[in-house]
Amino acid sequence: MKRLLFALPLLFAAVPAQADELRDAVAADMPELMELYRHLHANPELSFQEDDTAAHLAAIAEELGLDVTTGVGGHGVVAVMENGPGPVLLLRADMDGLPVQEETGLPFASTVVATTDEGIESYVMHACAHDTHMTAWVGAVRQLVARRDQWSGTLVAILQPAEERGAGARMMLEDGLYERFPRPDYALAFHNAASAPAGFIGVVSGFAMANVDSVDIQVRGVGGHGAYPHTTRDPIVLGARIVGALQTLVSREIDPQQPAVVTVGSFRAGSKHNIISDEAQLLLTVRSYTDEVREQLLSGIERIARAEGMVAGLPEELLPVVTRRDEYTPAVYNTPEMSGELFALWRSRFGEERVLEGQPVMGGEDFSRYYRADRENVQSVLFWVGGVPHDRWEAAQRGEIELPSLHSAHWAPDAEIVVGTATEALVAAALDILQPENAGD
Repeated sequence: MKRLLFALPLLFAAVPAQADELRDAVAADMPELMELYRHLHANPELSFQEDDTAAHLAAIAEELGLDVTTGVGGHGVVAVMENGPGPVLLLRADMDGLPVQEETGLPFASTVVATTDEGIESYVMHACAHDTHMTAWVGAVRQLVARRDQWSGTLVAILQPAEERGAGARMMLEDGLYERFPRPDYALAFHNAASAPAGFIGVVSGFAMANVDSVDIQVRGVGGHGAYPHTTRDPIVLGARIVGALQTLVSREIDPQQPAVVTVGSFRAGSKHNIISDEAQLLLTVRSYTDEVREQLLSGIERIARAEGMVAGLPEELLPVVTRRDEYTPAVYNTPEMSGELFALWRSRFGEERVLEGQPVMGGEDFSRYYRADRENVQSVLFWVGGVPHDRWEAAQRGEIELPSLHSAHWAPDAEIVVGTATEALVAAALDILQPENAGD
């Protein structure tokens, strides 16, 4: 995610927001929130393994007086506060870390080692900064509990597991999130950004992040001696043809005004110089925004792989096999009405220079599922909060350093600014959505 998420005319330091009661209250909470952040950062857990993280944060929500249910969709936590009539707001944070060995140099850097689902022992790090998401979630819930006289409706604050595997939202929904708990009218979350200075807010209206599909292609052939290729059907040559032909999907079959990506991330075959293997494996990531383009890409991959197999003279039983993996993540769609209202609200609060129109990216986020599960009735926004420390941002603009991306072992956001900004933005949005005059909606 090296690309800019939004245009940046000025640094945040040059455009401080005006102080007010909410900002002062968040600032007063920051020492305790930063202690929580450091704990979460130093103790990350992999997807599907968020036991301690979920228990720790569930206990905090219970202490705040919310009705807490754990174990929803695995390690998911649902904390509900009913506060009179009015809309239902779902506030989400994700909990999982990544199998990355941290190299930030922070005094509270993670040294955790865990075993992945694939049986690989690995260091674990919050390299996507979900620790800032969880900390701001706690900060926002605390402020809303303290302001119960300022809003009316229901808060459904959820902690989601396994976002990095594209599975957590689906698992929580399949476990009855919308049936066992109040069904939301609004869904809200944020993600820190590694391509913007700390404290900037980016809002995208419409498609904000992409459909993400993982596709496997098993290329089969007839193996043999490398000195006698005429006696074989070489799967490496066939695989190379498939890779080349796949490039025409985006360049010649998709409308140029429709974003699309087909990337072959892995090509594995063979074990020795003079042996032609009987199989090759291609692993693809496929990105799009609309469901129509997604299906056009996926069906095109299947067509091209089979057709190239036929051109190579393979019989039906040896034609390439294309498998769509279950790790599909739908595109994030920010509903225009809610996006527009929050954009105006946050500009009024933080200043026009600090709240900017974002650009959609081809990364994925399963927050999208909360909208897609009931798109007729749910409005939804996922917004960005810049995290790059200002001194590093300025050095990068001078060409002195390269900035790390999300998922990098070196990614260390300015957590205090991210958490403070996100907490204030979340609370301001919640108070606007749940204002008492909306209680009759």
